[in-house]
Amino acid sequence: MIMKANRRDWLKTSLMTIGGMAIAPHLSYSETPRVSISPDANGDFQYSPFFKEFVPQIKIDRNLALARLMANENPYGPSPMGLEAFTKAAASGNRYAWSELFALIDKIAAKEGVTAENILMGPGSSDILEKVGMVFFLEGGNIVSADPSYMSMMKVAEAIGATWKGVPLKKDWSHDLKAMEKAIDADTKLVYICNPNNPTGSLTDFDELRDFCSRVSDRVPVFVDEAYLDFLDEPEKKSMVDLVARGKNVIVARTFSKIYGMAGLRVGYGVGLTETMARLSKITRGGMGISYPSVYAATAALDDSAFIKKSKDLNTETREYVCGELKKMGIKYVPSYTSFVIFPIEMDGQEYLSAMQAEGVLVRAFEFMGQKWCRVSMGTMDEMKQFVGAFKKVTA
Repeated sequence: MIMKANRRDWLKTSLMTIGGMAIAPHLSYSETPRVSISPDANGDFQYSPFFKEFVPQIKIDRNLALARLMANENPYGPSPMGLEAFTKAAASGNRYAWSELFALIDKIAAKEGVTAENILMGPGSSDILEKVGMVFFLEGGNIVSADPSYMSMMKVAEAIGATWKGVPLKKDWSHDLKAMEKAIDADTKLVYICNPNNPTGSLTDFDELRDFCSRVSDRVPVFVDEAYLDFLDEPEKKSMVDLVARGKNVIVARTFSKIYGMAGLRVGYGVGLTETMARLSKITRGGMGISYPSVYAATAALDDSAFIKKSKDLNTETREYVCGELKKMGIKYVPSYTSFVIFPIEMDGQEYLSAMQAEGVLVRAFEFMGQKWCRVSMGTMDEMKQFVGAFKKVTA
């Protein structure tokens, strides 16, 4: 009990201070937090016995790359309306944005059909994932998720003292909801689902997922990461956020980083039951990490329907181009519903990344399901043509 109390007190203190950086994600080539992860003998990151991310040994300045296609960033953003609002508000960056943040929360709550008490703001949805991981696993337990999936919450949970129960995706790349439900036991504190999934870009049927969340959340909280949902048609009809309004113990994370093109401006939010948000707020300070001008940018971006449509349409166009080129080369890619595509490669992961970097193209490489994979983010059409040309040269 003493160990638990000390850990809890330490976390409460460290989250409010620079000391909190001890378990915070650090900037690296890997896109998941570097907590409780040590590079293997080759310098790569082994997330599970079945999921590895390759890290190139030759580093280049990302900003000098001809095609920066490794971080699922929106190449067309920020939203023009958001950028204008940001620019105008920058001069008041010496102020805290409390009243402005409350106005943004009210706007988001109205959009999602919930109350302001159901919203927790943060600098990006990964921040929400990590805060939930910290709070929910202060006293250990386990987290159930797909394998592979976006690892941010799982690695933070493990750093706090939890264990991860990874359930392999089905052959069609969707979540194996039946197996995930069976994996839940008395020590399970949370189920995490990323839909559409990262790094595979695949989709789990929304009706099946809604049934799963509705039933399972009566036993254990379910966290649904919807970072890429806006790239789908009628995303509002496919979100699990309506379950929160129905009183289900579901947490939904959304972000301004993808469709709104605000990855560097850092705004995201979580939607959950009022008691869940209150539990998180006892330890974390939702919204404190969002800058004054970013609050204005997010508020304006919500109304920028023209930019949202443009981002979605151009993303679809470039994704179809890349998939078409891969098909011509006889490469069977995973059907994607996101701003990236993943496909198999027949090279060593580090060698592949370094060769692509030499061509000025930055992508990611993984190993799972007994196969090595490239994940390429969608850039502009010129960037995607640069990628295709580099890929053909590297793999010739």
